Amino acid sequence: MIDVQVVASLSLKGGVGKTTVALGLAGAAQQHGVRTLVVDLDPQANATIALDVGPTAATVAEVLDEPRRAVLRRAIAPSGWGEGLDVLVGAEQTERHNHPDPGAKQLSRLTRALSRLSVLDAADGEDHEDRDQDGAGDLGPYRLVVIDCPPSLGQLTRSALAAAHRAVLVTDPTMFAVSGVQRAFDAVQTERQRGNPDLQPLGVLINRVRPRNAEHEFRVAELRELFGPLVLSGVLPDRSAIQQAQGACVPIQRWDTPGAREVSAVFTTLLGRVLRSERRPRVTTPPPPTR
Repeated sequence: MIDVQVVASLSLKGGVGKTTVALGLAGAAQQHGVRTLVVDLDPQANATIALDVGPTAATVAEVLDEPRRAVLRRAIAPSGWGEGLDVLVGAEQTERHNHPDPGAKQLSRLTRALSRLSVLDAADGEDHEDRDQDGAGDLGPYRLVVIDCPPSLGQLTRSALAAAHRAVLVTDPTMFAVSGVQRAFDAVQTERQRGNPDLQPLGVLINRVRPRNAEHEFRVAELRELFGPLVLSGVLPDRSAIQQAQGACVPIQRWDTPGAREVSAVFTTLLGRVLRSERRPRVTTPPPPTR
């Protein structure tokens, strides 16, 4: 049983900002003293780059090959953002685990790996030997795990949903937003039925919204009409500060501009929703909307 809250940042439409959401949530958690691990499942490994991680002896690809504690330890490194934030580092080689039709054993590997987080510092000879060789410090305990998923519904995304308690469905205000969110919602529902009844959609987060843009206003209204309260009240504005902070490998929470503060406030609210969901009893997910 995983002892931490596991949240997947999910989109089945590329380029909408799911990595931005994963990074923003991790930065908010760090700012508020919530010990966090970011799992970079996207073979592009953009989250790993932005989190300014140093070299490691293994990556998430090796963890999915062999989800043992010793391998997990070698694949986790501190983020360059500072204390309280670690990274299970991504790599291009993770793509070899992105089978279109994986079996149950393949889908369970990430869950098995994350279940070992709470015992990484147990009195286990294998772990102590590994620590001596790699010089890794104590890891965990984590209160939050944030998984950055790839933008496709293969083994990697399904593995994340099999391991997660909540999924943030990330979209943007374009004509393709509705179908993208619908497919992500359906993926969550399917994974619940297949074997993870604890999984719930945390909400739909709309990214890159421009004020006084008629098309964006129309699409936001359309999403709210179709998905109702599942659409989060706070939207992420389209601000250059996001790209600037990521390019500098620092959290948006430390990028001191008005746009960055506006974005940071949305992520603080999202973090509060994540942490409150820990204490809520499981409720029935509303049925998928129909057009």
